[in-house]
Amino acid sequence: MQHFQQVLQLKVIMQAPYAPCVLGLDLGTSSVKVVLLDAVSRAVVHSQTQETKAEVSSPDGEQAREQDVGKIVSALHYCIAAMPKEHLRRVTRIGVSGQMHGVMMWKGQEGCKWQMSEAGLTFQPVETSHLVTWQDGRCNHEFLATLPQPDSHLNLATGFGCATIFWYMKNRPQVLQTYNVAGTIHDYVVAALCGHDKPLMSAHNAASWGYFNTKSGTWNLQILKDSGFPICWLPTIMESGKIAGKTTHEWCGVPEGAEVGVAMGDFQCSVYSCMSEKTDAVLNISTSAQLTFALPPTFQPPDHPNPNSSVAYFPYLDGIYLAVAAALNGGNIMSSFVGMLKQWMHEFGLEVPETIIYCQTINSALNVDQTDLGVQATIFGERHLPGQLGSITNISPSNLSLGQMTRALCRGIIENLQAMLPCQRLVESGVRRIVGSGSALTRNQVLRQELEKIFTLPIVYKETADSAVGVALVMIDRK
Repeated sequence: MQHFQQVLQLKVIMQAPYAPCVLGLDLGTSSVKVVLLDAVSRAVVHSQTQETKAEVSSPDGEQAREQDVGKIVSALHYCIAAMPKEHLRRVTRIGVSGQMHGVMMWKGQEGCKWQMSEAGLTFQPVETSHLVTWQDGRCNHEFLATLPQPDSHLNLATGFGCATIFWYMKNRPQVLQTYNVAGTIHDYVVAALCGHDKPLMSAHNAASWGYFNTKSGTWNLQILKDSGFPICWLPTIMESGKIAGKTTHEWCGVPEGAEVGVAMGDFQCSVYSCMSEKTDAVLNISTSAQLTFALPPTFQPPDHPNPNSSVAYFPYLDGIYLAVAAALNGGNIMSSFVGMLKQWMHEFGLEVPETIIYCQTINSALNVDQTDLGVQATIFGERHLPGQLGSITNISPSNLSLGQMTRALCRGIIENLQAMLPCQRLVESGVRRIVGSGSALTRNQVLRQELEKIFTLPIVYKETADSAVGVALVMIDRK
């Protein structure tokens, strides 16, 4: 039976060049990933990832987080050019996702130029602004307090597109005079591929920009207009998962006329890559952690945000919302612990690589079934409890071993998620299993053990949630 399955799989792969293909693009914070999926088997037939190395300095200091759009686009073209040409010629649809919240500005169709390169016919950014990413910290609490209150159930935060434009209006208005449209980096790519003079934006990205009402599907136009915001810059809203247009040129071997989906949020697309059933919850633990599940079609979010709530509601697909506990504490907790141990050893004159320290902490914890040591693993705070930091309790002479400390730390990470979104609520909401993913979870057996103790639902593991695969699957599934 196993041999038959292997032969069948090989047959599908051999047939892939002759079947329609879908291209999935994800423009992340530090890298670009491109995947090719067989539109019939839904299998990944090729993938490519390239770091962008796009960070640039800003005259506004350390709080600013900006990236060079040209370097991001170059990384994208590098990935496309590395794809087999025989597969690219079969591409009928392109899905695009990317880092949410961020904003860049350009001048309509003049914002890109098509030209021949080693990769084939490509588009190049022309006189665009830098991309101001979601990590930008210039809109501090004092500045945000001066902005009008949005008509939205989601809180406004620094790094959000509309907040960033407000900041430029007040602090560097001359920058805005060069441009006439704005969008996310992935909105820009869709506009370039389709030749749009004005960008389109999905509800995913609009909700992450601020001043967008997900119930009505509209911008807070009057609120923004009364505050002097350039509302003519706002992209036209399109339903997530819809086709935004078609490629106006052959692109690195991708045929002219291939359908291009409106750009979607990387979070929603990563969930789509994991959530094979509507009754699944998805837990991703990488640097941070997110636990989410789909709400019933009848659910509507509250009219106003609750800053004290640990759960937010993000638009998904077909009018459905995701309930999301987005923790700021995840794999970064273990990274900080390992970094602390490395620094301690350095002070004793010992240089030990972090990889060895990490492996030893996990191995030590695997020899400990349980511990009464308590760790509040929230050293980075949480959005709903920004003043809550970490702590260690119930310390005794018998529980200070490396293994007990590591196990307590891993348990603390999971207990924080349980406090934000209890397993009981998942069960009451109809969730039947948890799909676990993310590098911090899949490579840490102790973290998985603690997850299975605290969350009593069945748990299956997937190596990683993949936004590029997710957006390609959306394009396959949408009619």
